Amino acid sequence: MRFGVIGSGSWATALAKILTDKGHPIHWWIRDENSIRHLQSRHHNPKYLSSAKFDPALLHLSTDVRQVVNQSDVLVIAVPSAYAASSLQGTTAEDWKGKKLISAIKGLLPQKNVLLNYYMQENYGVQLENYFAVLGPCHAEEVAAEKLSYLTFSGIDIQTASVIASHFGNFYINTVVNHDILGVQYAAVLKNIYALGAGIAHGLDYGDNFLSVYIANAADEMAVFLRQFGVQHITVGEHDGEEDPYTHRKTPNYAASVYLGDLLVTCYSLYSRNRSFGNMIGKGYSVKAAQLEMNMVAEGLNAARCIEYINRTVKAGIPIADTIYRILWENVEPGEGFKRIEQVLI
Repeated sequence: MRFGVIGSGSWATALAKILTDKGHPIHWWIRDENSIRHLQSRHHNPKYLSSAKFDPALLHLSTDVRQVVNQSDVLVIAVPSAYAASSLQGTTAEDWKGKKLISAIKGLLPQKNVLLNYYMQENYGVQLENYFAVLGPCHAEEVAAEKLSYLTFSGIDIQTASVIASHFGNFYINTVVNHDILGVQYAAVLKNIYALGAGIAHGLDYGDNFLSVYIANAADEMAVFLRQFGVQHITVGEHDGEEDPYTHRKTPNYAASVYLGDLLVTCYSLYSRNRSFGNMIGKGYSVKAAQLEMNMVAEGLNAARCIEYINRTVKAGIPIADTIYRILWENVEPGEGFKRIEQVLI
């Protein structure tokens, strides 16, 4: 398999590190020519995860996204969801024919409030059987430090998902395979909203006792949305089928790392940019001021608005996510919003 990586932020850089540490040459699309020259001469990304070193012999760098697509069999798309459409401009449906696509995007495309798979099918003819998602819990900073992390590869074609996953596993990455391609992506979107809310709570000086109750309720609310959306196998303690006779792993359920685990780490970790963004909102920053201060994308911001739109049809009871949306997009004062949240927690 010839791998391509589209994007040059922290998560894209982490995934590029994982692939090259496995010995894979990669074709890597990077928008900024200066970053390419820095990688070629200094062997690290100057803007993100600068501690991650690369073997230049394994890097084929280009600012031409179409060239990267055409020279790869498997494309990892790891750009912020808001920039996915513009990043792929210049490619055609013919370029994507026969390609496998791995989404490393943890958000909805805000222009249309859709997951990447729907956008790629509509605009480039990429069918769902050729579409996969890679999700955490896995912070890029811990990948750079080579701390043991778990990646879940999801796709309706489990056999191909397993083959793709085998190219990412190494001594600091364990891989898990999952067939719930829509559910894992929506869970990743929702957990960013709840993590942003966890940050707001911290900024408002709520303590750990409250945060544990908040996250437990957020987990329940996320399950409500996923079940209402049609996702199955999200009951804790119940597994569909027998465990794998070789690995002794059980079949995934809601307690799996890609659902509950990713929610927990994104709400608690100091590496979480959504939590950091929310912390600034809780401390009194405006959304615009927090964006300028962070200078990085917090996916939960757009996700809150996208999920609010989608839930007009789904009609799931998600008052926590709804209140966070109103704080971010309708100027509800954070303290007032969390007084409302306090009343719905159980």
